[in-house]
Amino acid sequence: MNIENNGKAFDQTLLKISGLCIEANRGDAWHSIVKGIDLELHRGEVLGLIGESGAGKSTLGLAAMGYEKPGCRITAGSILFDGVDLARLPRERKRQLWGSRIAYVAQSAAASFNPAHRLIDQYVETAVQHRVLPECKAQGDAVEMYRRMRLPDPEQIGLRYPHQVSGGQLQRAMTAMAMACRPDLIIFDEPTTALDVTTQIEVLAAIRDLVQQFGTAAIYVTHDLAVVAQMADRIMVLRNGETVEQADTRTMLAAPREPYTRSLWAVRSMQRETKPRSTEAALVKVEGVHAMYGQTRVLEDVSLEIPRGATLAVVGESGSGKSTLARVLTGLLPPTQGRVLFQGQALPGACHQRSKTVLRHMQMVYQMPDTALNPRQRVRDIIGRPLELYLGLKGRAREERISELLEQIELPSSRFIDCFPGELSGGQKQRICIARALAAEPEFIICDEVTSALDQVVAKGILQLLDRLQEQLGLSYLFITHDLATVRSIADEVVVMLQGKVVEQGSIREVFTPPHHAYTERLLASVPEMDPGWLTRRLAQAPQQALING
Repeated sequence: MNIENNGKAFDQTLLKISGLCIEANRGDAWHSIVKGIDLELHRGEVLGLIGESGAGKSTLGLAAMGYEKPGCRITAGSILFDGVDLARLPRERKRQLWGSRIAYVAQSAAASFNPAHRLIDQYVETAVQHRVLPECKAQGDAVEMYRRMRLPDPEQIGLRYPHQVSGGQLQRAMTAMAMACRPDLIIFDEPTTALDVTTQIEVLAAIRDLVQQFGTAAIYVTHDLAVVAQMADRIMVLRNGETVEQADTRTMLAAPREPYTRSLWAVRSMQRETKPRSTEAALVKVEGVHAMYGQTRVLEDVSLEIPRGATLAVVGESGSGKSTLARVLTGLLPPTQGRVLFQGQALPGACHQRSKTVLRHMQMVYQMPDTALNPRQRVRDIIGRPLELYLGLKGRAREERISELLEQIELPSSRFIDCFPGELSGGQKQRICIARALAAEPEFIICDEVTSALDQVVAKGILQLLDRLQEQLGLSYLFITHDLATVRSIADEVVVMLQGKVVEQGSIREVFTPPHHAYTERLLASVPEMDPGWLTRRLAQAPQQALING
């Protein structure tokens, strides 16, 4: 069979999935989550899987390896990899394929590496265990692969431990490790979701080059339509475990057939209406703040204001100081110079020195709800704790307030109050985190990358919820993000940070309208576009040095 996508010819089928059905155990019953999907992938081809949370993307990607997620089972269909049905292959036989002929690159590189071993040792282990290369040759191969992945100082970077390199470098090191045995197929599961836009370009370019150089077939799971446009030869859209449509990338982007696909395209292009600049007095002020980790300066002379009822977005690359600023505001990292004022009063630098009233009025919602919520507590306990701690509510009053908060975040109490976090979707868990923050009846909430791990549809719902709560309750937000589209959707003012300093700040219109500061220009130029040729043009235009910094 010979097919052609985007001018590239593919003539040999590597993977063929037919009538695949997968069920998941929820409570005491099994529920269908993949419903009779057919999929065909050719050698050297990249297939993009997109869809909102719960569509079945990651489940299908893992099933392509013959792997069933815990609590899931394949009930029907076949998974033919190079003529062998993985759905019926004994696990030991599949383990011989995993890592050698089929590799997997996860969303979180930090959680995928063993923190106790150096990067190069983990690379070598894969090649040696599968008897692809002896140890000495595997070490040389690792260096060469690090060079191909554009990692800095490829001869030495493998001697570092995972915590000693940046997120973008670690993501590239994981891709290099996946290539150690030169697999026929790689599953990429949201590999750039948590990366800032400039780092994302480096990782996408390195992944694309490697796949093309070695003729590796890939399934690229993502919720970012602009990213999949750069990576995929063909796109398959999933919804509720079923295929909505599939086509080559250019056709899919230019003329999607189905209303659901068109709705995904529309969600990405939505922007918030510009609001007039707030005339309210500043609720939070940061004046000339410096901060250090040990002997390393991480914030330098940072000053900003957040008016009542307004949203200030803080943007910048990884390591720019965004989350460090949040730590200073919450008292987790006392400043070495400068001060933080709340309602006009200077706050003690350390949180344990602050009053319960101040702690109540300054809350935080974190990036990863999976790690922010106790998996052993029900929703009623998660939301109920701050009600007891800050407001002293107990018994019926506590239960009634929990129900009110659940209604406020659009999760009916009757369905969700007794759920554990593991029974909720990513968007639902993030809403519970928001309800927990609201339970303290705060005036100021720090949102740290709260939509970065969510698909566009779910992220839109979270942003709309935050906007509505701001209107109803007069809340002020500090919104930390690396997604400039999100900034346009939520913020009134924006601060751009680089290496611990504020390089530009002002209204959305002021900062995003030329002329820009050079660094702001670089961030804006690094936002992927829904054009398959964008990454190629961006790489051609960008200075080489900017592409290899990590």
